[in-house]
Amino acid sequence: MRMPSVPRPRSLAGQLFAMQAVLIAVVVAGYALFTYVSDERQAERAAGRQAMAVASSIADAPSVHAAIATPKPSLELQPYALKVMRDADVDFVTIMDPQGIRWTHPKKNMIGKHFVGNIAKAQQGGSLTEKYKGTLGVSVRAVTPIKDADQHVIGLVSAGIKVQAISKQVRGQVSALLGVAAGVLALGAIGTYVVNARLRRHTHGMNAAELSRMHDYHEAALHAVREGLLMLDGQYRVALINDGGRELLGLEGERGVIGTSVADLGLPSPLTGALLASEPRVDEVHLTADRVLVVNTSPVSGGERRGTVVTLRDVTELQSLMGELNSERGFTQALRSQAHEAANRLHTVVSLIELGRAEEAVDFATAELELAQALTDQVVAAVSEPVLAALLLGKTAQANERGVELVVSEDSRLDDGLLPPTLPARDLVTILGNLIDNAVDAAQGSVRARVTVTAYAEGSELVLRVADTGAGVDPAHADLVFQRGFSTKPSGPGGRGLGLALVRQAVQRQGGELTVTEADGGGAEFVVRLPLRTTAPVPVPGGEA
Repeated sequence: MRMPSVPRPRSLAGQLFAMQAVLIAVVVAGYALFTYVSDERQAERAAGRQAMAVASSIADAPSVHAAIATPKPSLELQPYALKVMRDADVDFVTIMDPQGIRWTHPKKNMIGKHFVGNIAKAQQGGSLTEKYKGTLGVSVRAVTPIKDADQHVIGLVSAGIKVQAISKQVRGQVSALLGVAAGVLALGAIGTYVVNARLRRHTHGMNAAELSRMHDYHEAALHAVREGLLMLDGQYRVALINDGGRELLGLEGERGVIGTSVADLGLPSPLTGALLASEPRVDEVHLTADRVLVVNTSPVSGGERRGTVVTLRDVTELQSLMGELNSERGFTQALRSQAHEAANRLHTVVSLIELGRAEEAVDFATAELELAQALTDQVVAAVSEPVLAALLLGKTAQANERGVELVVSEDSRLDDGLLPPTLPARDLVTILGNLIDNAVDAAQGSVRARVTVTAYAEGSELVLRVADTGAGVDPAHADLVFQRGFSTKPSGPGGRGLGLALVRQAVQRQGGELTVTEADGGGAEFVVRLPLRTTAPVPVPGGEA
């Protein structure tokens, strides 16, 4: 069974068009009505003035005075009255005696009869104008006295214009007005249609309910998406930011972010530069005070640059896991190599025994065991902190695989339990592991490839020193080496320039200090100082990566 189709609500543009058309029609109709009433009143007042002027002229005419003095005034006054009616464009002129008995009238049979209307004021020497229904219908009339030289009333004269004639004149004016109004209405309707057609294009023909529903979906989606979404206008001001964007950029406590320029958000310089760039950025890695973000930007254009859409993904945990995976991969390669070496040594021991040289086999095996144990004892004696000890042992094996000697300095002294709970082991692995990897990279290939690690507590600080025998760091690049993307070595498959930036991020997160100087034997020496406190550090907002 086919369900009956429900009529789709009129679009917002259509509703606006209908409302504006009705509004224009109401305004025009109201104005026409007002004009009709106003013009009719003005026409009646003008007719009254015209009638009074005609009546006053007749009352002052000497011929009228002379005719009234005759035995039969009608014989002279009737032709005169008809002539004045034609010349003055009035509908009637009635001349009467002081008692209101007509001497003249447009209809001859009415002559000699009493005037229909108010004449009391005129009989007393005054003049009046009124709207009255007489023998010719409703008219606007004026009544004025005819006085002799002694100012005695010797007669009355009335002139009038029919209301029907006045209405006809007003209707002609209103018809012209309605014609103009209709033209205005048509022009307004065309203009409204054009404006609303453009509005329909902008709203894609959606009605108000659909726009409201889309706005609700839009708001729900912005709050539901955990990735950061940032929209900038053409002047690089924040036009929109969702909850995820506030959290990832460290702006959760900030109010009034909307309308703020990106340059005023207090973000790290490289990240600010990426957001202000006019060209798109694809999967760029940037660091904030405590996060590793992947940034993508895309300009919004519609014939001109309208803004930028920015997406942010938090890969802090992923980056940390990748670092751990790389370390595990290095450890696996080192173990594989050591297993290969151990197999060679074991074959040597077995061969010595088969040759009947058991004493030499024991000496050879004992020497290898003492060498391996000595390295472990040296590291553990210097650094008994389990996490750092394990890291140093693994990095030592990795360095040996690459032909670099990793030495733990005799000045190292870090007892187990010295590090407070507020100093996470992951941050220590990030700091020391990346510094050692960087030092091994620098020392590899040098004449005396060596990396020296020193770890000790000095007062209320943990000091970590990593020195290499490489080419060193140019003093001009002393600060640039800690920025994301900077590297003096060719870029590898995974890219370079992130390790030292992560080190600086972790050091700043713990409220520590990171410096680089020239080592005593040449090369570079990185020094990290971390406070050994028992309270959690306060994050540095907008820390430079």
